Amino acid sequence: MSFLDPTNHGSSDLQGAYAWTDSLKGVHYGPGSVKTGLPKLLSIIGGKKALVVTGRSLYEKTDVVKQVENVLKEHNAYGATFYEIGQHSPIAGIKSGLKAFKDVGADIIVTVGGGSPVDASKAILYFQQQETGGPYLRQIAIPTTLSAAEYTIGAGYTNEEGYKVAVSSPELVPAGIILDAELTLATPERLWLSTGVRSLDHAVETLYRPLVPPPVKHLAYAALADLVKYLPQSKANPQDVDVRQKLQIASWMSLWPLKFEKYSALGLSHALGHKLGARYSIPHGITSCLTLAPVIALQAELLSSDNKDWLVGALFYLRVSSTGSIEGDIGKLSAIIQKLVDDLGLRSTLTEYKVPHDDVLEIAQLAAGKEYSSLPQVVALLENLYA
Repeated sequence: MSFLDPTNHGSSDLQGAYAWTDSLKGVHYGPGSVKTGLPKLLSIIGGKKALVVTGRSLYEKTDVVKQVENVLKEHNAYGATFYEIGQHSPIAGIKSGLKAFKDVGADIIVTVGGGSPVDASKAILYFQQQETGGPYLRQIAIPTTLSAAEYTIGAGYTNEEGYKVAVSSPELVPAGIILDAELTLATPERLWLSTGVRSLDHAVETLYRPLVPPPVKHLAYAALADLVKYLPQSKANPQDVDVRQKLQIASWMSLWPLKFEKYSALGLSHALGHKLGARYSIPHGITSCLTLAPVIALQAELLSSDNKDWLVGALFYLRVSSTGSIEGDIGKLSAIIQKLVDDLGLRSTLTEYKVPHDDVLEIAQLAAGKEYSSLPQVVALLENLYA
């Protein structure tokens, strides 16, 4: 998963294609929108009995899941709640979740939480379809972080060996999404802010992702600008629901739903994050805090001239002046992102997460490929993350 794609797709600036994911039936957003959006989506999608999938902390330490359960009960659509989904979606939890889904006779999943329960629910529905051979059943996602997993067709999970793997299908993207900022108030600050940096990672790497059409790249610019603006505001005033709602919308723009004609990987920061996250128990938001700024700096050497232009265009949206050179502007963007991470109190090191130095070459190879021409630079980047 997230192995860098070596295919040369060419520029998508002047020719290409765009389609959205067919199974997405609606996105409802706004404070309190779960009360109105969830019944509407159930009606449109046709779900009769829902399994609520979430994590233990959200279930036991907050009333967020209870609020969702109550809306389902009001509309006679509640089946049960499964809350054994851990960080990075371990396969054991997915298997148990599939059993719970079948035992209660559910025909839809309502996910409450971050990227792990959202991806786990995709995997549950994938394996359910593999067992039955019937149509894919659907998910309604109610995210409480800014990871943006709800907009993708892939389900990343941790296998028995501790490695991040994935299943993928256009049918797995959630059929409905509800962005209700009131439900995010109980999200721990570090998780909320670090997944915001994860969304920033999506936005930045969308700018040079193959096959992405220009309108979607401009949405990424808007996401980037809003995330840089509102994440510090959210840290300063965590109870400001309007700011939290703006961040949820920015997260949506950072990974705008796309249906690609062929495979298109995001980029090096994501590839490294997936190889670091599950294996060393580093939250995905924190992996982006580690890798995004140095990967941007490295892109001054690696990107095509067209993609460098897209990357440095971010400075205009951040209302920051140019240095007068492409390489200087890329360095300036990297410095802005690193300062944001530092100001949010999210600076970390690989030492902190006990990543062995001896694993660095393997991590680089797993992320970028053994034949990647710039593998030495990737190794050097990882070495610098121990400081």
